[in-house]
Amino acid sequence: MVTPHISAAVGDFAPDVLMPGDPRRARRIAETVLEDARLVTDVRGIEGYTGTYRGVPLSVLASGMGMPSVTIYATELFRHYGVRSIARVGTAGGIPASVGLRDVVVATAAHTDSAMSGHRIDGTHLSHVASFDLAGAAARAAATGGGTGPRVHIGPVFTTDHFYLERPALFERLEAHGTLAVEMEAAGLYATAAAEGGRALAVLTVSDHVRRAEALTPAERETEFDRAVTIAATALITETTS
Repeated sequence: MVTPHISAAVGDFAPDVLMPGDPRRARRIAETVLEDARLVTDVRGIEGYTGTYRGVPLSVLASGMGMPSVTIYATELFRHYGVRSIARVGTAGGIPASVGLRDVVVATAAHTDSAMSGHRIDGTHLSHVASFDLAGAAARAAATGGGTGPRVHIGPVFTTDHFYLERPALFERLEAHGTLAVEMEAAGLYATAAAEGGRALAVLTVSDHVRRAEALTPAERETEFDRAVTIAATALITETTS
């Protein structure tokens, strides 16, 4: 099975997939997190690998940036490759002061200002939510870390198509409604999983803060996401083996 964006054969992907945006991050996860990882696709430089994690088959595939890109890859994985669950592991901008750089956000829901979901069911505003079992497993995985490492926050995020647009008033209102961070893919992934009968979760590392002049360097964005990957991978394999 070759799709327009994936060149893997049927069976090359595990039922559960980690999905960073950056292909270099996907490669690093394959090299440092998975065991016996092998490259299964690299169309347009978007790399996918399959190996094992704690003895359980697990794949990683980069999604590119934004809702259109993640929707394409998630649809093809769910529809053509037998994938059951996708956990996005990416970066986000913190909104409230309580969320700091390198903290982890488990996104239970994703508000959005994108028009993409409005085209799925005419006249309906979809609710973009994580799969309950995966979110619960991620919360339990986060709790096992105790007081060590980055703090973990659990709650809604905001998915937008805009990266550079300045909107301080919007972020104030989002914070007032309990929103933890802003990013660019989760709502698209959650909508796709709902449409395709799959499961989805986003576990995000805070790389910037929208209220403070704080940001990780480009090199840190590629490397400082181990806690989020561990939580996401543990959630996926817990649900696979339970």
